[in-house]
Amino acid sequence: MPEIQAFRGLRYDLGHVGSLSDVIAPPYDVIGPALQDELYKKHPANVVRLILNRDEPGDSEGNNRYSRAAQFLKNWRSEGVLFSEAQPTVYVYHQTFTTGGETVNRRGFMIRCRLERFGEGKIYPHEETMSGPKQDRLLLTRACRANLSQIFGLFPDPQSQVQELLEKAAAKVAPLEATDHLGVVHRMWPVTDVSVISAVAGMMSDKPMFIADGHHRYETACNYRDELVGKKGPLEAHDPANFVLMMCIGMSDPGLLVLPTHRLFRGTEGLTAKDLAAKLGDNFKMQTAGKGRTKASEVWEEIETGDNQGTLGFYTKADDTWTLATITPAGKAKMAELAEEHSADWQGLGVSILHRLVVENLLGGKDWPKPRYVHLVDEVVENLEGDEFSLAALVMPASVDDIRTISQHNERMPAKSTYFYPKLLSGLVINPLE
Repeated sequence: MPEIQAFRGLRYDLGHVGSLSDVIAPPYDVIGPALQDELYKKHPANVVRLILNRDEPGDSEGNNRYSRAAQFLKNWRSEGVLFSEAQPTVYVYHQTFTTGGETVNRRGFMIRCRLERFGEGKIYPHEETMSGPKQDRLLLTRACRANLSQIFGLFPDPQSQVQELLEKAAAKVAPLEATDHLGVVHRMWPVTDVSVISAVAGMMSDKPMFIADGHHRYETACNYRDELVGKKGPLEAHDPANFVLMMCIGMSDPGLLVLPTHRLFRGTEGLTAKDLAAKLGDNFKMQTAGKGRTKASEVWEEIETGDNQGTLGFYTKADDTWTLATITPAGKAKMAELAEEHSADWQGLGVSILHRLVVENLLGGKDWPKPRYVHLVDEVVENLEGDEFSLAALVMPASVDDIRTISQHNERMPAKSTYFYPKLLSGLVINPLE
C-alpha cells in the first residue's frame, strides 16, 4: 500500500469538555436533522459543528456553515478545547457492539496515508461517487484545512500480525472511551513507540488498501491536494496535504459486519405480483412468499439462508404480496448483455442485478424517484405502513471478498452496495493539513 505515517493529531482535552461521549458524532452522511439537533444540544463543542454545521438565516458566500466550522475549529484550538499531540502517534481503535445477541469487537488503527489517485497505485475504491457530496466536502476542507473524519480502509492481514503488534503496544496505555447514540462503545489508545510505528509501516508497505467507506472524502482529499499544487506548485514530500486520515482494519477481522441495504421505491403504483412476474419473464424464477408487509423477516431469512446474490425479495403494495425472484440462466445472459462493460463478478452482484437488469431494464424505472435506503428488515416493514412506497426490494449485501475482487478489476459497484456497521466516530482525532 502507499506510505503510512504516524501524525500529531488534534484531540479533545477532556479537562475542558468532560465526557468524550458528549463531543463525538457519527459520520456526516448518516446524520439527519433530528440527530443533528440532538448533537448540537449535547455539548457546545460537539464535533457536529465541524462536520455538519447548520445552515442559518442570512448565510452568504463569506459567512456560511463552512466558515462557521472553520471558526469553531480555530477557537477550540486557541482555547485549549482541542490540543495537538506532543509527538507523532498511531491510534489503535476498537468498536464493541451487539449483533444477533452476541457482543462483537472490531479492531483497527488510525494513521495518515499518502494519497494516490484511484487506478494509479494500490488504493482501490469499490463504489461510485457523486459530485454533490464531493463539492460539499471540498468546501469544508478548504475552510478547515483538516481531515475531520477518517476514511475506512480494509487491508489483507490474515493472521492479524499488524494489529497484534499494535495491541501489545496499546496494552501499556490507558484507553479513551466514548459511547455513541446507538450504544456502540468506542475505545482508542494513542501509541507513540517509534520502533512499533516503524515496524507497522514496514509490514503495511506492500499491502493493498480497499476503501470500505468514505469514497467521497477520499476523492475530496485528492482534489484538495491537487488544488493546492495548482495554486502553489509542487508540495514538499511530507506536506500534510499529501496524506489523508485513514482507519485501517484487517479484512479477516472477526468484527467486520456488512449489513444489507434494502430499497423502497416510489413510482410503481398499481404494480402487483402478477404484473411483476410478467415483466421479469423468464429472466427469473418467481415464487410467492406470503401476504402482508410483516412477512418481510421470513422472506429475508430465506434469502440470507440461501446466500445467493441472484435471489431478490420483492413486495408489491398493490396486492400486499411478497415474491422471491431468483435469476435464471436466461436472466444471467440478459445481464451479461446489458452490462457487457463489466466483469462477471460485477454482473453477479445482487445490487447490480436489481438496478441494471430489473429496475432500469425490465421495469423501465430509470426515471423513478431516488429510492429510500434502509438496512434493517424492521425498517422495511415500518416504511411500508403508509402509502409512500409501492415497491420494496430485499437484496444481499456485497461481501468483503466481493469488494476485493471487484476493486482489483478496477470496477466500482453500484451506490449503496455495502454498509459497514458500526460507523466510525468523528471527533476522536483530527488530522490537520497545515
